Amino acid sequence: MSLVVYVAAAVLATAALLLIPAGPRLLPRTPLTTSTCVAVALGACCFACSAPATLATVNELTGVPNFGAPLTYSTISAYSASLLVLLINWRGGPPGEVRRMVSRIVAAYGLLIVAIIVLFALADAPVERLRDLDTYYARTPYMREMISLYLIGHAVCAVIMIVVCLRWSRTVGGLLRTGLRLIMWGLVLDVAGFELTKITAVAARWAGGDLDWLSTSVAPPVVSLGALVCSLGFVLPRLLPAARGHWDSAKDCRELRPLWEEVKAVTTAPKPSPAWWQLPKSRLQMLELAIHDALLQLVPAFDLGLGRRVLACATSRGHAPDEARVISEAAMVVGAAEEARSPAPVPHDAGVERDGRDRYPLPATSGTKELVRLAQALALLPHFHESRATVR
Repeated sequence: MSLVVYVAAAVLATAALLLIPAGPRLLPRTPLTTSTCVAVALGACCFACSAPATLATVNELTGVPNFGAPLTYSTISAYSASLLVLLINWRGGPPGEVRRMVSRIVAAYGLLIVAIIVLFALADAPVERLRDLDTYYARTPYMREMISLYLIGHAVCAVIMIVVCLRWSRTVGGLLRTGLRLIMWGLVLDVAGFELTKITAVAARWAGGDLDWLSTSVAPPVVSLGALVCSLGFVLPRLLPAARGHWDSAKDCRELRPLWEEVKAVTTAPKPSPAWWQLPKSRLQMLELAIHDALLQLVPAFDLGLGRRVLACATSRGHAPDEARVISEAAMVVGAAEEARSPAPVPHDAGVERDGRDRYPLPATSGTKELVRLAQALALLPHFHESRATVR
């Protein structure tokens, strides 16, 4: 059982780190990001604290039998409060109203945590129980009330969130709706697999029966699955767009490599050398900067005569005017890059005209898409034999 809950805790902790903007070393700066990270992190703490190995260690370190119980129950109550706070911040609304609702939830669950600690201090629980404390002490004064309080607090949170997520998901679409549905089904698993099984097992003890296996064998794996599904619902709408952005950036980096291979011979162009841990978006920005700087150096060496010939040839072969222009610019880039690799006298019709006319403007590469189009046009140049012979 310890392995199961530790795996769940590790997954949730990883999700919390991924949610922190710009890496785990920077603190979150918005209420939504903060509440999301806190909720997922507290979920990880719940699983870590409830593992029998952790409970045994906590009891040994404190010297108090079953000290891990109020610690775990308090963490579960804090997790319940964080879920409600996250839902409030997610829905938004007038700042004053949001603050009031958050304050009420924090106060209510704060009192619940205090009550759990006080009841444990008043109870007599000398026998250490790592797996079945809920049912073993179900009829013990004060322990009985403590167990009931934490189950009620978590059940109230789960039911409220299920209702709100169901209503909200009917009014939205896209990733937000998917996330809300995942949260809702995760909480349904939580209620069915944790709350009902725990309450049934405890109630059986009150009635003199024994259904401890519901609490010890059924509840842990089901609640782990429910927490993972619920956390996925929280992080998916926030992480998936970023993941798509990095995927597109990685694709653009691959597309731009042929263009960089052509222009990297310019000595003043910065060589993109990102650290191994940098994400694709950062890598793409560095590569774009290097290509832009190289193009700035190559423009004066553009062979305008070659550009005009390739433009006419591309137009005659049915290419659209804009596409033909990009192909002609790609041909001039290749020619200027060849000159940068093997310096030679500038032709008469090069970018800096002998009669003082203006130089050829920088190719239309203000954005990533334009640079990618220029890079893709390089693959078309071998079909224009004249330009190929002139450049090569």
